[in-house]
Amino acid sequence: MADACNGVDTGFVALGFAKVAILGVVQGITELMPISSSAHMRIVPAVLGWQDPGAAFSAAMQLAALFAVVSYFWSDVASLAGGSLSAISRGRFGDPKLRLSFWIVLATIPLLVAGLAMAPILNACNSPLRSITAIGVACLVMALLLAWVEMRARHFRTMRQAGLMDALLVGLAQVGSLIPGVSRSGSTLTAALGLGFKREEAARFSFLLGIPAIAAAGLKELWELHKVHLGSHGWSVLGLGIAVGAVSAFVTIWALMRILERVSAWPFVIYRALLGVLLIAGAAMGLLH
Repeated sequence: MADACNGVDTGFVALGFAKVAILGVVQGITELMPISSSAHMRIVPAVLGWQDPGAAFSAAMQLAALFAVVSYFWSDVASLAGGSLSAISRGRFGDPKLRLSFWIVLATIPLLVAGLAMAPILNACNSPLRSITAIGVACLVMALLLAWVEMRARHFRTMRQAGLMDALLVGLAQVGSLIPGVSRSGSTLTAALGLGFKREEAARFSFLLGIPAIAAAGLKELWELHKVHLGSHGWSVLGLGIAVGAVSAFVTIWALMRILERVSAWPFVIYRALLGVLLIAGAAMGLLH
């Protein structure tokens, strides 16, 4: 087994199957809700007195979200992929589906560049960005931004009205998700709502645009774990976490779409604000480390 502090934090291996399965459920729920999975992957072990599973675990677990998103939005994914390939083969480069596919890929570039640049800090053991206080501040900031958007935004646009600038702005918002506590779903959903999309359409746009980023982050982390010679036991533990996370993530997408369709994003604003205050207070009082 690779040392847990060899440049890539493999602390999740020491947690074992049962604890990682629990974290898989937490990851699956929080990865796609706009409440930050990386924050909860840091908080839950801290509250339960478990070892921090590490940023590598959170990144690799995004493959669970990938399976869930592709499964839930399969008709959209198949339509975009099939339509794009058909348009290319026929030389119809102005085809709407091909344009949207191109925009999605283009919008992923800022996150990939920032992710590579910040990887040494993000994946380092005891990264300052994974401190409880830093996560609490990020939660509060995102709660305020989402609240502002809910109060000011006009929810009338659909994905059919999305343009290149929309994709680029939502793509740029993904860069913030590299900071634990921000949330990729939260940052992109906030950006899409701010651009005037209907709540359910904003979530759909967020998920589809995030597919390349989620896939790239997860596969990159698998490669990093391979390079540090993660043992068979470690791969088994990670595999269980991904499997459990995929199931919980699929259910989470269904629940999120119902909440956004029938209520609003305010429940997430309140949750994130309370979580941020509790984390900052807990860290200040020495209750959370």
